[in-house]
Amino acid sequence: MSASRGPGRRFAGIDEVTQRLESAGYLSDDAIATVVHLADRLNKPLLVEGPAGVGKTELAKAVAATLDFPLIRLQCYEGVDETKALYEWNYKKQLLRIQAGQGAGWEELSEDIFSEPFLLERPILKAIRSAEPCVLLIDEIDKLDFEAEALLLEVLSDWQITIPEMGTLHAKELPFVVLTSNNERELSEALKRRCLYLYLDYPSAEREKQIVLQRVPAINETLAEQVVRVVKSIRELELKKAPSIAETLDWASTLLHLSITTLDAEAIRRTMPVLLKFQSDIAKAKEHLKITPEK
Repeated sequence: MSASRGPGRRFAGIDEVTQRLESAGYLSDDAIATVVHLADRLNKPLLVEGPAGVGKTELAKAVAATLDFPLIRLQCYEGVDETKALYEWNYKKQLLRIQAGQGAGWEELSEDIFSEPFLLERPILKAIRSAEPCVLLIDEIDKLDFEAEALLLEVLSDWQITIPEMGTLHAKELPFVVLTSNNERELSEALKRRCLYLYLDYPSAEREKQIVLQRVPAINETLAEQVVRVVKSIRELELKKAPSIAETLDWASTLLHLSITTLDAEAIRRTMPVLLKFQSDIAKAKEHLKITPEK
């Protein structure tokens, strides 16, 4: 039996995607709204690449919020395998069952211990077996090795997972899948072929200002413009870690907390550690902005 989408899941159009994402606190643009709409209509996973902190994970969260779907997240890291991504067996429970069933034949025991009560769902299997539509976020997939990445291909191709002891489990409802990557390594062509692609870069000055005004509503427009202008200037430097949108928002909130209404050199010097997280980056930024050291 093939999976189906729940009633009312689809966005009516690109404009509706934009409006609903904005209502969830995510300011999109035409490129973002278009690819989200197509991912929904074509039942395709959405691969979102770009620098850290440009809103890739937040996009998945916003899609879940605006569709009122649960968000199931697989946070990728080196060492993730099928037991962490797909499923594993509850070995302790199996051992107890074997001990309790001493005297029973192995065939009888094996049919019992490799059954539903002994199965531990991990994020991907949980999403596949969800009785209601969900958003599956596979976050920072570029941190997986190629072997772990290959585990996902059956899921993304056929919306199914094969468990040797139980057979093939098919999706009850197709999840809306978002994969994010910080470009730490090149993903396989096989994976990319199964996905729609979206590259998120740092936003334009105007869009970032609108994000600041929306997420830090107490800030005035002049200060928001100053914050964004300084952040964009700093991002042009060769840094270990360029400030993300999240750090822009933290900085704006910090300025409000300190009752700073004008972004002068002293205000920047005092609050720079909120924006930059390496001393070498702070030094470069101060030199770039011609901020003298504290006396």
